[in-house]
Amino acid sequence: MERNLLLTIRYDGSAFCGWQVQKNGISVMETIQNSIEKTLKERPPVKGCSRTDSGVHGENYCVSFKTSNCIPTERIPMALNCNLPDEIAVLSCQEVDGEFHARYNALAKIYTYRVLNSPVRDPFWAKRAMHTPYYIDVESVNEQARAFLGTHDFSAFCNTGGNTLDNVRTIYGFNAIRKGDMVEMQVCGNGFLYNMVRIMMGTLINMETGLLDKNIIGDIIKSKDRQKAGMTAPACGLYLTRVFYDESFKEIYPGVENEKKIGI
Repeated sequence: MERNLLLTIRYDGSAFCGWQVQKNGISVMETIQNSIEKTLKERPPVKGCSRTDSGVHGENYCVSFKTSNCIPTERIPMALNCNLPDEIAVLSCQEVDGEFHARYNALAKIYTYRVLNSPVRDPFWAKRAMHTPYYIDVESVNEQARAFLGTHDFSAFCNTGGNTLDNVRTIYGFNAIRKGDMVEMQVCGNGFLYNMVRIMMGTLINMETGLLDKNIIGDIIKSKDRQKAGMTAPACGLYLTRVFYDESFKEIYPGVENEKKIGI
């Protein structure tokens, strides 16, 4: 009997050309498929929860696939990990409804962006965080980021290369915190456009370093003009942190029921 399985994996994206199979390098998707083929003696299509770019990391990335293999779900993580490189680990496996899709069933996602905010760069974080010596005030970042909350047309925060026809997305929450020299900026939304999170973060960082004026995010959103927003922050600092397949994200961000709508 065919089963539909959901994997939660973790990976260091610096070793891969992104999630999607590419001609110019090894992808996370291809590596997972190789492991499934070696372990289960099948090579089914796999569905990822997000099309993460080259160099982007996954802390709790979700993958679904169907298999006729009867190996117990609790044994699958260890079995797959035996055929995976050090940069990828399967954390858990569970059986889901036959129609479940890791991407299309996701109600919300949390991304984390990490910035090493210190005078001197750290080689150990070179591929896992952006470095800037200019001081980032997390209280200021949180204040500026409030303009992202709600439902907006985020065309100004999307690079060319995306194939979406609808650029309206809802941002449920944002929080920046400092842990010593590390600044972590976390955003939750119902979906994100091509490079959207990296442009959001790059815009906030440009404001803190003086390259952009503050209090203009609302105007940037209304403009729908990519040239008005800031830089696309480096991929190395971006992590897919959590995917929600139920409405538990509303417990974390209780204000989502009162979302505002701008620029639609």
